[in-house]
Amino acid sequence: MFSVTVCLVAVLLDYWLGEPRRWHPLVGFGRLASFVERRLNRLPEQKGRSVFMGLLGVLTVVLPVLAVTELLRWTLNGWAYLLLQVAVLYLALSIRGLIEHGRAVSDALHGGDLELARKQVGRIVSRKASELDEHGVATAASESMLENGADAVFASLFWFLVAGIPGVLLHRMVNTLDAMWGYRNERYLYFGRSAARLDDVMNWVPARLTALTFALLGNTSLAWRCWRTQAVSWDSPNAGPVMAAGAGALGVSLGGPAPYESGTRQRPTLGEGPAATAGTVNEAIGLVHYGVWAWLGLLGVVAISIKLAAGGYL
Repeated sequence: MFSVTVCLVAVLLDYWLGEPRRWHPLVGFGRLASFVERRLNRLPEQKGRSVFMGLLGVLTVVLPVLAVTELLRWTLNGWAYLLLQVAVLYLALSIRGLIEHGRAVSDALHGGDLELARKQVGRIVSRKASELDEHGVATAASESMLENGADAVFASLFWFLVAGIPGVLLHRMVNTLDAMWGYRNERYLYFGRSAARLDDVMNWVPARLTALTFALLGNTSLAWRCWRTQAVSWDSPNAGPVMAAGAGALGVSLGGPAPYESGTRQRPTLGEGPAATAGTVNEAIGLVHYGVWAWLGLLGVVAISIKLAAGGYL
């Protein structure tokens, strides 16, 4: 019940306050990661050295944070530690931020303002937004809602429940490092490998729980079929199940060609049905929104059942 209460309060805080507009800890962490990367990634073309330096970089930025949290765990107790848990999980979540970014795109599309929609989607995806048509913008935004829902919402809840503050912090830090260093280009191909692999490992279970959540909240049979047959064709072992199940749950087609600065990338089709629209973006937001409350409801039922089975009182 203690952990479920922390999750509930953190989720409510996120819906109420959203992400801090200034002084977000992840921004400071990102600056630290950039500083460390500039110092260590001096010879990116040397495979063995770069892989080692990338691993050293991960340890350099992650271990001090985990050490501080462990110190706080032994120092604080009672209400102080409860408040710390709520604060850390709240800062790790991004439900309201996800909803706001997604609705900014869908509102612009509904209003017929393609240029504004391109500008808004360019804030949440790395593809070349200026070359996207209406369906391309809707596809990019829908994919972002599904994938970031898994990374920034469900995985944070999962790792908090599994390993408390150290678990959720480790996941968010590794996920941030993967977003910064996980590119398959000249500079990061080898240096970012450790962060990318660790992110894959940490997201493996949460991604599949997210895919299952999406499937149960939408067109279950289609989502399950798309997950089984299409996820393996995606280049990410975790984004594939999430987006295939999400697209199937929504009954739309995602994936397909996408323009990037380096050129157009031909991607497999995920899901079945018509192309994405502004409505699809809102429906993808709905999967994340209702999925969060489904998780909290299930956790509450499990916690109460365990309490009653142990002979305790509510």
